[in-house]
Amino acid sequence: MRKAARRARGDSPPYGSVSLSLAEFSELVAAIYEGPLEAAPWKSALDLIRRHLRASYVTLMLRPPSADREALMVNSAGDWPITREAEYNKYYYALDPFVDLPQDRVVTVNELIGDANWRESEFYKQFLKPLDILHALGADIRTEDGVECRLRVARPHREPPFSENDKALCTVVLPHLKRAVRLHSQLELIDSERRLYAGTVDRMLVGMVTLDETGAVLKSNPVADEMLREGDGLRLVNGAIRADAAAENRELQRLVKQALNPNCENGGRAAVVDAISITRKAARGKLGVLVRSLPHTGWSKGKRRPSVALFIRDAERKSEASREMVRRLFDLTPAEASLALALANGLSLDEAADGLNIRKNTARAHLRSIFSKIGVTRQTTLVRVLLSSVIWLG
Repeated sequence: MRKAARRARGDSPPYGSVSLSLAEFSELVAAIYEGPLEAAPWKSALDLIRRHLRASYVTLMLRPPSADREALMVNSAGDWPITREAEYNKYYYALDPFVDLPQDRVVTVNELIGDANWRESEFYKQFLKPLDILHALGADIRTEDGVECRLRVARPHREPPFSENDKALCTVVLPHLKRAVRLHSQLELIDSERRLYAGTVDRMLVGMVTLDETGAVLKSNPVADEMLREGDGLRLVNGAIRADAAAENRELQRLVKQALNPNCENGGRAAVVDAISITRKAARGKLGVLVRSLPHTGWSKGKRRPSVALFIRDAERKSEASREMVRRLFDLTPAEASLALALANGLSLDEAADGLNIRKNTARAHLRSIFSKIGVTRQTTLVRVLLSSVIWLG
């Protein structure tokens, strides 16, 4: 009847043995590939699967539960009660017999363990039956880079068991879901690396601004935002970075233009990086600005892509380093680590003693101990060692 109704409406014929029109199948596949970009990954795709299979629940476990960590799962339940995720994570997952399915293959629970064994299982009786779940269909996905996911579809007691057509639907979408899971994994890795590098730049108190192909600001980190809000030397004007001094602004815009068109100058060679000093108020030192062009692949298109990066350094800002990191790295006492950081931030020994509220003789004693532990004999060498160490990356 469903197929006849589709033909009466003029829809496309079913996709193979799957009771979906081409339009419905296309919508489902699109939702699968857009899934990694959703706040709850694949929620839209799971909703479509639940609707097409007349299911009460559809669950995608992006990370199965274990004794030392909870599952990471996305659920589609429609108007059904919220699932008991917390209880499953803490206890019932260990009773679940519908696990370790054949890789990349769709099976029903009846095929795997049989209807009688399923109904007699404690997992069904304690966990699923109160939720009015009887029929279950699933597939396990394992990617080449080690990601393991579980797709589970459930129906209530009043619905019929999953049919071959139902299995066929999941079978045809499973390869697409597996590819989308790999994309999600790669995007997570890229985002983790980006956060790591961005956090390191922030801790070093380096302002970073990315510009698009028109020179407009795409993104800036908190350090750059603070510098631009101060409006001393550099400021944001109509979405673009401008220098206060006219001559410096002309040079800055030239460097940005050069970075935007790296093959237009210097005899056809790419202008990879350049720098400029920006004057501030008389009582403050200059800002250092590094202008770097960002490489694009041959397939990179569009005007809202990062094209130029500006790195802004204010020498008067004190880089953030953990006293505990210094102490552990060089085997210093807490007091010695505090003094070492003060010296690395440009203070003299007397200024550091005043800032730490210790006697100058005590500061000298700490300094001698620091020299001995780090293996240096001069304060300038000590500062160079500290500045070139990893303490600023933590």
